[in-house]
Amino acid sequence: MEAKILDGSAVAKEIRAELAQRVEKLKSERGITPRLSVILVGTDPASVTYTKMKKKASEAIGMLSDLIELPEDSTQEQVKDVIRGLNEDPTVHGILVQHPVPKHLDELDILATVAVEKDVDGISALSLGRLVLGNADFVSCTPLGIITLMERYGIEIKGKEAVVVGRSIILGKPAALALLERNATVTICHSRTQNLPEVVRRADILVAAIGKAEFIKGDWIKMGAVVIDAGYNRVEGTKTDVGDVEFNEAVKRASYITPVPGGVGPMTIAMLLAQTVKAANKYGR
Repeated sequence: MEAKILDGSAVAKEIRAELAQRVEKLKSERGITPRLSVILVGTDPASVTYTKMKKKASEAIGMLSDLIELPEDSTQEQVKDVIRGLNEDPTVHGILVQHPVPKHLDELDILATVAVEKDVDGISALSLGRLVLGNADFVSCTPLGIITLMERYGIEIKGKEAVVVGRSIILGKPAALALLERNATVTICHSRTQNLPEVVRRADILVAAIGKAEFIKGDWIKMGAVVIDAGYNRVEGTKTDVGDVEFNEAVKRASYITPVPGGVGPMTIAMLLAQTVKAANKYGR
Protein backbone atom coordinates (compact mmCIF):
# COMPACT_ATOMS: atom_id res chain seq x y z
CA MET A 1 0.00 0.00 0.00
CA GLU A 2 1.39 3.36 -1.02
CA ALA A 3 1.83 6.25 1.38
CA LYS A 4 -0.81 8.88 1.84
CA ILE A 5 0.18 12.21 0.32
CA LEU A 6 0.57 15.14 2.71
CA ASP A 7 -1.00 17.79 0.48
CA GLY A 8 0.62 21.04 1.54
CA SER A 9 -1.11 22.99 -1.21
CA ALA A 10 -4.57 21.99 0.03
CA VAL A 11 -3.76 22.60 3.70
CA ALA A 12 -2.16 25.97 2.91
CA LYS A 13 -5.31 26.97 1.01
CA GLU A 14 -7.42 26.14 4.08
CA ILE A 15 -5.09 28.15 6.32
CA ARG A 16 -5.16 31.17 4.00
CA ALA A 17 -8.97 31.11 4.08
CA GLU A 18 -8.90 31.04 7.89
CA LEU A 19 -6.39 33.89 7.95
CA ALA A 20 -8.54 36.00 5.63
CA GLN A 21 -11.33 35.81 8.23
CA ARG A 22 -8.93 36.79 11.02
CA VAL A 23 -7.64 39.72 8.99
CA GLU A 24 -11.16 40.95 8.38
CA LYS A 25 -11.91 40.65 12.10
CA LEU A 26 -8.80 42.66 13.01
CA LYS A 27 -9.83 45.36 10.57
CA SER A 28 -13.45 45.58 11.69
CA GLU A 29 -12.95 45.22 15.46
CA ARG A 30 -9.63 46.98 16.05
CA GLY A 31 -8.92 48.96 12.92
CA ILE A 32 -5.67 47.04 12.32
CA THR A 33 -4.59 45.81 8.90
CA PRO A 34 -1.69 43.34 9.20
CA ARG A 35 1.30 44.59 7.22
CA LEU A 36 4.36 42.67 6.07
CA SER A 37 7.46 44.47 4.82
CA VAL A 38 9.88 42.39 2.74
CA ILE A 39 13.41 43.64 2.12
CA LEU A 40 15.17 42.43 -1.03
CA VAL A 41 18.84 43.33 -1.46
CA GLY A 42 20.02 42.81 -5.03
CA THR A 43 18.36 41.13 -8.00
CA ASP A 44 18.84 37.39 -7.49
CA PRO A 45 16.19 35.91 -9.86
CA ALA A 46 14.92 33.28 -7.41
CA SER A 47 14.68 35.85 -4.60
CA VAL A 48 12.79 38.27 -6.87
CA THR A 49 10.29 35.51 -7.65
CA TYR A 50 9.87 34.51 -4.00
CA THR A 51 9.33 38.07 -2.79
CA LYS A 52 6.66 38.67 -5.43
CA MET A 53 4.92 35.45 -4.40
CA LYS A 54 4.91 36.57 -0.75
CA LYS A 55 3.50 39.97 -1.64
CA LYS A 56 0.76 38.45 -3.78
CA ALA A 57 -0.16 35.90 -1.08
CA SER A 58 -0.31 38.63 1.57
CA GLU A 59 -2.60 40.86 -0.45
CA ALA A 60 -4.86 37.92 -1.37
CA ILE A 61 -5.94 37.54 2.27
CA GLY A 62 -6.44 41.27 2.82
CA MET A 63 -3.05 42.12 4.34
CA LEU A 64 -0.82 44.98 3.29
CA SER A 65 2.58 44.12 1.88
CA ASP A 66 5.57 46.25 0.94
CA LEU A 67 8.50 45.10 -1.18
CA ILE A 68 11.52 47.25 -0.39
CA GLU A 69 14.16 46.73 -3.08
CA LEU A 70 17.70 47.80 -2.25
CA PRO A 71 20.71 47.90 -4.60
CA GLU A 72 23.14 44.99 -4.71
CA ASP A 73 25.93 47.23 -3.39
CA SER A 74 24.00 48.43 -0.32
CA THR A 75 26.16 48.71 2.78
CA GLN A 76 25.53 46.96 6.08
CA GLU A 77 24.40 50.21 7.71
CA GLN A 78 22.11 51.14 4.83
CA VAL A 79 20.23 47.86 5.14
CA LYS A 80 20.10 48.14 8.93
CA ASP A 81 18.82 51.72 8.72
CA VAL A 82 15.89 50.52 6.61
CA ILE A 83 15.13 47.84 9.20
CA ARG A 84 15.34 50.35 12.07
CA GLY A 85 12.81 52.53 10.30
CA LEU A 86 10.43 49.59 9.94
CA ASN A 87 10.96 48.65 13.59
CA GLU A 88 9.75 52.11 14.59
CA ASP A 89 6.75 52.13 12.25
CA PRO A 90 3.68 51.01 14.23
CA THR A 91 1.79 50.13 11.03
CA VAL A 92 4.39 47.44 10.15
CA HIS A 93 3.78 44.16 11.98
CA GLY A 94 6.18 41.81 10.20
CA ILE A 95 9.64 42.27 8.69
CA LEU A 96 11.33 39.73 6.44
CA VAL A 97 14.82 40.00 4.98
CA GLN A 98 14.91 37.83 1.86
CA HIS A 99 17.61 35.15 2.05
CA PRO A 100 20.31 35.11 0.82
CA VAL A 101 21.72 38.62 1.01
CA PRO A 102 24.78 39.57 -1.10
CA LYS A 103 27.99 37.99 0.16
CA HIS A 104 29.58 41.24 1.32
CA LEU A 105 26.84 41.66 3.95
CA ASP A 106 26.72 40.05 7.40
CA GLU A 107 23.32 38.38 7.32
CA LEU A 108 23.22 37.41 11.00
CA ASP A 109 23.98 40.99 12.05
CA ILE A 110 21.24 42.25 9.74
CA LEU A 111 18.72 39.77 11.12
CA ALA A 112 19.65 40.76 14.67
CA THR A 113 18.48 44.28 13.84
CA VAL A 114 14.89 43.12 13.25
CA ALA A 115 12.74 43.74 16.34
CA VAL A 116 11.89 40.35 17.83
CA GLU A 117 8.17 41.19 17.95
CA LYS A 118 8.31 41.73 14.16
CA ASP A 119 10.59 38.79 13.28
CA VAL A 120 7.81 36.81 11.60
CA ASP A 121 10.39 34.72 9.72
CA GLY A 122 11.66 33.50 13.10
CA ILE A 123 15.36 33.26 12.18
CA SER A 124 17.07 35.98 14.18
CA ALA A 125 19.42 34.89 16.97
CA LEU A 126 16.91 36.06 19.58
CA SER A 127 14.00 34.18 18.01
CA LEU A 128 16.09 31.02 17.68
CA GLY A 129 17.23 31.42 21.29
CA ARG A 130 13.63 31.68 22.43
CA LEU A 131 12.85 28.52 20.48
CA VAL A 132 15.56 26.74 22.48
CA LEU A 133 13.95 28.05 25.67
CA GLY A 134 10.52 26.95 24.52
CA ASN A 135 8.92 30.41 24.51
CA ALA A 136 9.35 31.65 20.93
CA ASP A 137 6.74 34.01 19.55
CA PHE A 138 7.75 33.12 16.02
CA VAL A 139 9.33 29.98 14.57
CA SER A 140 11.21 29.68 11.29
CA CYS A 141 8.45 29.34 8.72
CA THR A 142 9.42 26.09 7.00
CA PRO A 143 9.82 24.07 10.24
CA LEU A 144 6.56 25.56 11.54
CA GLY A 145 4.90 24.60 8.25
CA ILE A 146 6.17 21.03 8.63
CA ILE A 147 4.78 20.74 12.16
CA THR A 148 1.47 22.32 11.18
CA LEU A 149 1.08 20.02 8.18
CA MET A 150 1.59 16.93 10.35
CA GLU A 151 -0.82 18.24 12.98
CA ARG A 152 -3.50 18.95 10.37
CA TYR A 153 -3.26 15.30 9.29
CA GLY A 154 -3.44 14.08 12.89
CA ILE A 155 0.07 12.61 12.87
CA GLU A 156 1.37 11.84 16.35
CA ILE A 157 4.76 13.38 17.15
CA LYS A 158 5.05 12.69 20.88
CA GLY A 159 7.30 9.76 21.68
CA LYS A 160 8.35 9.17 18.07
CA GLU A 161 11.94 8.90 16.88
CA ALA A 162 12.61 11.76 14.47
CA VAL A 163 15.62 12.12 12.21
CA VAL A 164 16.43 15.47 10.61
CA VAL A 165 18.94 15.35 7.74
CA GLY A 166 20.41 18.86 7.51
CA ARG A 167 21.47 21.42 10.10
CA SER A 168 20.90 24.89 8.60
CA ILE A 169 19.73 27.64 10.93
CA ILE A 170 16.62 28.27 8.84
CA LEU A 171 15.49 24.67 8.51
CA GLY A 172 17.38 21.74 10.02
CA LYS A 173 18.16 23.08 13.47
CA PRO A 174 14.79 24.80 14.13
CA ALA A 175 12.94 21.76 12.75
CA ALA A 176 14.78 19.58 15.25
CA LEU A 177 13.96 21.99 18.08
CA ALA A 178 10.30 22.18 17.07
CA LEU A 179 10.04 18.38 17.06
CA LEU A 180 11.83 18.18 20.41
CA GLU A 181 9.40 20.75 21.83
CA ARG A 182 6.60 18.34 20.88
CA ASN A 183 8.30 15.47 22.71
CA ALA A 184 9.91 13.58 19.84
CA THR A 185 13.33 12.00 20.31
CA VAL A 186 15.45 13.79 17.74
CA THR A 187 18.66 12.96 15.86
CA ILE A 188 20.27 15.59 13.61
CA CYS A 189 22.34 14.28 10.72
CA HIS A 190 24.80 16.12 8.49
CA SER A 191 27.61 15.63 5.98
CA ARG A 192 29.85 13.93 8.53
CA THR A 193 27.27 11.57 9.99
CA GLN A 194 28.56 8.00 9.82
CA ASN A 195 26.31 5.20 8.54
CA LEU A 196 23.61 7.66 7.45
CA PRO A 197 21.33 5.01 5.89
CA GLU A 198 21.22 3.13 9.19
CA VAL A 199 20.37 6.28 11.13
CA VAL A 200 17.61 7.17 8.66
CA ARG A 201 16.16 3.65 8.94
CA ARG A 202 15.44 4.32 12.64
CA ALA A 203 13.17 7.27 11.85
CA ASP A 204 9.48 7.20 12.58
CA ILE A 205 9.52 10.77 11.27
CA LEU A 206 12.11 11.79 8.68
CA VAL A 207 12.73 15.43 7.73
CA ALA A 208 14.97 15.68 4.66
CA ALA A 209 16.61 19.09 4.35
CA ILE A 210 20.03 18.45 2.86
CA GLY A 211 19.62 20.14 -0.54
CA LYS A 212 20.73 17.23 -2.75
CA ALA A 213 18.41 15.74 -5.33
CA GLU A 214 17.05 12.32 -4.31
CA PHE A 215 20.00 11.84 -1.97
CA ILE A 216 17.95 9.77 0.48
CA LYS A 217 17.10 6.45 -1.13
CA GLY A 218 13.77 4.73 -0.85
CA ASP A 219 15.18 1.62 0.81
CA TRP A 220 16.52 3.78 3.65
CA ILE A 221 12.95 4.48 4.75
CA LYS A 222 11.51 2.56 7.67
CA MET A 223 8.22 0.83 6.87
CA GLY A 224 5.40 3.12 8.00
CA ALA A 225 7.59 6.19 8.51
CA VAL A 226 6.35 9.74 7.96
CA VAL A 227 8.56 11.35 5.31
CA ILE A 228 8.78 15.14 5.13
CA ASP A 229 10.80 16.22 2.10
CA ALA A 230 11.85 19.85 2.46
CA GLY A 231 14.24 19.69 -0.49
CA TYR A 232 13.67 21.46 -3.79
CA ASN A 233 16.10 20.65 -6.58
CA ARG A 234 15.96 21.29 -10.32
CA VAL A 235 17.03 18.27 -12.38
CA GLU A 236 19.86 19.45 -14.62
CA GLY A 237 18.82 19.99 -18.21
CA THR A 238 15.08 19.73 -17.46
CA LYS A 239 12.23 21.74 -15.97
CA THR A 240 11.56 18.99 -13.43
CA ASP A 241 11.90 19.62 -9.69
CA VAL A 242 12.55 16.85 -7.19
CA GLY A 243 13.09 16.65 -3.46
CA ASP A 244 15.90 15.25 -1.35
CA VAL A 245 14.14 11.86 -1.12
CA GLU A 246 13.81 9.27 -3.87
CA PHE A 247 10.04 9.69 -3.96
CA ASN A 248 9.01 6.82 -6.29
CA GLU A 249 10.63 4.25 -4.00
CA ALA A 250 9.99 5.96 -0.64
CA VAL A 251 6.25 6.18 -1.35
CA LYS A 252 6.15 2.35 -1.29
CA ARG A 253 7.42 2.22 2.30
CA ALA A 254 6.20 5.38 4.05
CA SER A 255 2.81 5.84 5.70
CA TYR A 256 2.72 9.55 4.80
CA ILE A 257 4.94 11.53 2.44
CA THR A 258 5.12 15.08 1.10
CA PRO A 259 5.35 15.60 -2.66
CA VAL A 260 7.77 18.00 -4.33
CA PRO A 261 6.41 20.42 -5.35
CA GLY A 262 3.16 20.89 -3.44
CA GLY A 263 4.22 19.66 -0.01
CA VAL A 264 6.33 21.80 2.30
CA GLY A 265 6.71 24.84 0.02
CA PRO A 266 3.12 26.17 0.16
CA MET A 267 3.11 25.70 3.94
CA THR A 268 6.15 27.97 4.32
CA ILE A 269 4.35 30.97 2.81
CA ALA A 270 1.17 30.16 4.76
CA MET A 271 3.15 30.26 8.02
CA LEU A 272 4.70 33.61 7.10
CA LEU A 273 1.21 35.03 6.67
CA ALA A 274 -0.03 33.35 9.86
CA GLN A 275 2.82 34.78 11.94
CA THR A 276 2.29 38.27 10.52
CA VAL A 277 -1.38 38.10 11.48
CA LYS A 278 -0.33 36.81 14.91
CA ALA A 279 2.07 39.75 15.31
CA ALA A 280 -0.62 42.24 14.32
CA ASN A 281 -3.06 40.69 16.78
CA LYS A 282 -0.55 40.55 19.67
CA TYR A 283 1.43 43.75 19.18
CA GLY A 284 -0.65 45.89 16.81
CA ARG A 285 -2.31 49.04 17.99
